[in-house]
Amino acid sequence: MARRIRDAKLESRTAREKLAVRRKPYFKQVTGELYIGYRKNRTCGVWCVRRYEGDGHYSLETFATADDTADANGKDVLDFWQAQDHIRDLHKKAGEPKRPITVADAIADYLTWMEGHRKSAQDARYRAEALIIPTLGKTQVADLTAKDIRDWIQKLIKTPPRLRSKKGSEPKFREMPSDDPDALRKRKATANRTATILKAALNHAFREGHVSSDIAWRRVEPFEGVDAARVQCLEVKECQRLVNACEPPFRQLVQAALETGARYSELAAMRVADFHSDNATVTIRQSKSGKPRHIILTDDGAELFKRLTAGRAGSETLFFKEDGSAWGDCHQLRPMAAACKNAKISPPVGFHGLRHTWASLSVMGGMPLMVVARNLGHADTRMVEKHYGHLAPSYVAEAVRASAPRFGFAKDNLAVLR
Repeated sequence: MARRIRDAKLESRTAREKLAVRRKPYFKQVTGELYIGYRKNRTCGVWCVRRYEGDGHYSLETFATADDTADANGKDVLDFWQAQDHIRDLHKKAGEPKRPITVADAIADYLTWMEGHRKSAQDARYRAEALIIPTLGKTQVADLTAKDIRDWIQKLIKTPPRLRSKKGSEPKFREMPSDDPDALRKRKATANRTATILKAALNHAFREGHVSSDIAWRRVEPFEGVDAARVQCLEVKECQRLVNACEPPFRQLVQAALETGARYSELAAMRVADFHSDNATVTIRQSKSGKPRHIILTDDGAELFKRLTAGRAGSETLFFKEDGSAWGDCHQLRPMAAACKNAKISPPVGFHGLRHTWASLSVMGGMPLMVVARNLGHADTRMVEKHYGHLAPSYVAEAVRASAPRFGFAKDNLAVLR
């Protein structure tokens, strides 16, 4: 039997009578993660349990009335020792794995959680359904080994990239040259991204208590040096040609992307009220990170948004298609490809390339990397430095030459012998 914890202030009703009435419970640690708590009320106190959930978060739950005025009955009225035993029972049950689940079950649970907490749930669902579940879906998470995961990763590397096809149709694959190092790098990068989703789902199952160990997937390391920065951006003249080649409704969307650096999904969700003419900014309410941000516009950008919002209700969707409907998932693909073809832009750039274009041209124009990162919605400059830092060598050089120490050493009469 586990050793009981003693506390002179909580053990007896006489001792508890001397405590001050307060909302915050009086706590005593029972195990590493569990604390027994006593909340002193004006009439009768209650027992509660505080549990450490990780990441600095605690949960608090009241489970019984204290025996301050009535004798303990072992059910809803407990003394200090019975309350301890109740908490230890909770700890024991929490340590036992829940029902056995498969990898497919773990992914389904994780995606359900992800839809309420992350903006990238759709991409994770696609990758899971196409690349994870067909191979590992039926495997019990408890039976999954590091070798199973490594074998699956090797299979991913050898499988050519999938082509976009209708849901339910036979998958099609792009030809992959066997002697192309960059093609292999791309497949390893894809394997890394997909394995990240698998590990996240398995970690979620571990935190929920469905499996007692996470060592199998912790032993699997990602490939290093395969996420090379792949930035395709346009020159100013190419941007002008592209805009001129777009049909009117799509042209407005492209212009807005070039003026803001916003993602397609962010623009598609934008409302008229998200433009603020008084300070020339637009608000992104639905971002990839889930955090809203404000994008500062240039004079040209502000003028564009003034034209787009003039005389319209704030609740209206800002950008819409020719038939008046909203821009949805993948609706930008065909008009973007057609515009690139008509503008003779080769290789063609995707809509996300407009975001890269805004960032690249801003960096080359001397905008500080932190300012670029803020407008793009990044918490720091790491991603900006990775993709665009090479475009600002003069910025780094000027910073060093302006801020590095000067020692003022006296010149001597030594000369280099030739």
